[in-house]
Amino acid sequence: MTNSSTIYKLSLIAFICFFQVCSSRCPVLECWFIQEKGRGGGLTAATSQEKSLLYIRTDGDAHSAESQQPPSSDINPDRVFHVTDPAATLCHRSLNARRGSVKKPHCEMNPFLPQPATIQWAAALTDSAFSPIYLQADWFSSALQGLNKQLTISAIMRAPTATKEQNVILSVFSKTVSVRSRLGEPALLDCGFWADPSSPLSGSGFTVEWRYQFRGDGRLVVAYDGKTDRLTETEKDEALLDFQSMHEKGNVSLILREAKVRHSGTYICTVYLPYVLAQVAVDLEIVEPPSLSIYPSTLPLMIPGQVQTAQCEASGFAPLSVEFSWEFKGADGKSRSLGSGSVTGHRQAWDGTYSQTTRLELDPAKLDLGRGGEVTCVAVHAGGTRQTSMTLNVIGFSMPTIEDSMAMVGVALVLYGLIKLVSWTFISSGSDEADKQDKKDN
Repeated sequence: MTNSSTIYKLSLIAFICFFQVCSSRCPVLECWFIQEKGRGGGLTAATSQEKSLLYIRTDGDAHSAESQQPPSSDINPDRVFHVTDPAATLCHRSLNARRGSVKKPHCEMNPFLPQPATIQWAAALTDSAFSPIYLQADWFSSALQGLNKQLTISAIMRAPTATKEQNVILSVFSKTVSVRSRLGEPALLDCGFWADPSSPLSGSGFTVEWRYQFRGDGRLVVAYDGKTDRLTETEKDEALLDFQSMHEKGNVSLILREAKVRHSGTYICTVYLPYVLAQVAVDLEIVEPPSLSIYPSTLPLMIPGQVQTAQCEASGFAPLSVEFSWEFKGADGKSRSLGSGSVTGHRQAWDGTYSQTTRLELDPAKLDLGRGGEVTCVAVHAGGTRQTSMTLNVIGFSMPTIEDSMAMVGVALVLYGLIKLVSWTFISSGSDEADKQDKKDN
């Protein structure tokens, strides 16, 4: 029994170790290699794209069995690269697609030209007017997105001239490709970076920049020069960076203290090293569900032929789109739709949230509301569904129900019985008096 238990435990440990190795192994990535064909007569140069293959590893001296096999016939051998990433950022599980799966990570690679930064908060990184010999190599930039948008990565890689052995020099990544936040709550936009400590470029400091873009509008949110320890910000008391975590762990995440509607948009996290940069984009959407109010809260008693207008207002919601519907629940417990009513245009408040109103004419005859019931206003929004109700009572209903008819028949029978009883009583009383009068006359 003891031996069986020991074998079971050893088997379990072996399975766990095998699973961890398989799940953490670096992927073989199919990537599109995109480059310009050359300047034409137009304003933009034509581009070409070819399939390429990236064998990812964390140790430059290690070679997997897969990397020794020839690529498929549709991949040019000149577009097969061996990428060394000591930080293992490119080994994330979201970049490991299952064998034979249709869904695969997205990957693009481009030739990259190192050059000094022109923005003022990164200018101090390249004080020297001379480019180091280290830059004389083949440089590439790659953009990757994991399965189900779990991760987005931008990496700068260097390969000695005319070789296919690339080394990751800088990688910028985010685990939150898109973020949703409620109004007034803190919003965290994740961003981190890794720089190869063995590279001469990593010893001269770094610069972090966060920019906002929305529908053509762009602005600087915050910029930090890690070399001079200088902060440039345009939205004071709204955006925060954790400087200690930045220097110790490469955590350059942006924190918005209090999310507002105007914060919705795309935020670009850029990290500069001397002559190179990488950036990722994070989408932020402020989603606030509506508050519903219904008027009048209590409807007066209605009679057939009378029309009463009900009004439902959704307020304080973002983004704009909201769908209204009216529902009616009769005395029999069955519910049915009354349509969307007459919906007004939206109105925007000072804080950027929206409000909208729907009106419904309650005509008991046209809508077949019977004796009344519960009228409910429903608003469907990206932030959630909200509803509110009012009670409707109809009196003097013109068409009696079966129960009403039976009750009226019962009442008629009772009245008929009472009339017969009274009539019989009077007739009997009159007969007795007539008999007494005849006896007196005799």
